[in-house]
Amino acid sequence: MKTKWALVFFLFVSPPLAAQNKPKVVEEIIARVNNEIITMSDLERARNSLQEEARQDCRNCTPEGLQLMLADKGKNLLRDLIDQSLLAQRAKDMGISVETDVVRRLDQIRQQNSIPSMDELEKKVNESGTSFEDFKSNIRNQLLTQEVIRREVGSRIIIAHEEVQKYYDEHKKEFQRPEQVVLREIFVSTDGKKDSEIPELEKKAKTMLERVKNGEDFGELAKRYSDGTTAKNGGELGVFDHGQLAKDIEDTVFKLNKGQMTDVIRTKTGFLILRVEQRFEAGLQPLDKVENEVMNRLYVQRMDPALRQYLQTLREESYVVVKPGYVDTAAVTSAPIEEVAATPEEAKPKKGKRSFPLVGKRKKSGV
Repeated sequence: MKTKWALVFFLFVSPPLAAQNKPKVVEEIIARVNNEIITMSDLERARNSLQEEARQDCRNCTPEGLQLMLADKGKNLLRDLIDQSLLAQRAKDMGISVETDVVRRLDQIRQQNSIPSMDELEKKVNESGTSFEDFKSNIRNQLLTQEVIRREVGSRIIIAHEEVQKYYDEHKKEFQRPEQVVLREIFVSTDGKKDSEIPELEKKAKTMLERVKNGEDFGELAKRYSDGTTAKNGGELGVFDHGQLAKDIEDTVFKLNKGQMTDVIRTKTGFLILRVEQRFEAGLQPLDKVENEVMNRLYVQRMDPALRQYLQTLREESYVVVKPGYVDTAAVTSAPIEEVAATPEEAKPKKGKRSFPLVGKRKKSGV
């Protein structure tokens, strides 16, 4: 997202000399967020990602329905890019480092796609049309923003037991359920493998089972070693009623209690281990069974407005300017900007206070 200051300066305060020389603009800058920029390429990548997500989430939608979804979500694309930039910059101010997590996430992606080495992963990413450095940067920014939100917003959302009880009492109909199990999986694929490779893959699955039995976290192992599409979510499969699973698997998992696992199950496409995360008997579920679910619902209800308020505060404390013709749907009203010279090196503020040379300062009210 960063680029050279010369290009930034040219696009926002292009002097007559620059106009006379007619330099070739290699990238259109559509927003400035403190000392960082958002380009048209950034916006286009975000739009392409949104289209792909919409197609995945709306497989049965009509073309008109898909377009309506894209139009609704697309209006906030620039806002979301500015949000991410503000949060990533805040992470740097807080001294947050996620480099170890970036390496771990890249390794998870490598394993989930059966790529033999990190060099090969880099090669495949570059061949897809995205530079590997941009790919890593996107992962880093996602992890940084998640950590800032967790610390600055999520940690401040406190839900009392009385609130959980009140919500449960007012929504009891929603907790009337048939017999259900909540499942998590570790899946070792045999798809496209040679017969000679099958024993080693079965051994891998059995090793995973033993590691869980010896105390390792099922979800973390799923993230690192599962070949299933659920790996990125720690193997979470979801909630299942009777009749929604293959009969042999159903007969096994519905006999298990919370926290218990199946043995390694051979399927047509691989080896499967299932763990029962939660079990619900038919009827009204008692509060102790659904308390976490209620807390998650209340947390989600509060997170969005709390996050928007936090981001509004970050905007008010930052310099955000958007090129005419583009809209930041979360823009806040700010005081006029007055251009000022850069602070001399010897007069710079002490570490810990933000300074944005060449981006101006706000005038005090009445000046």
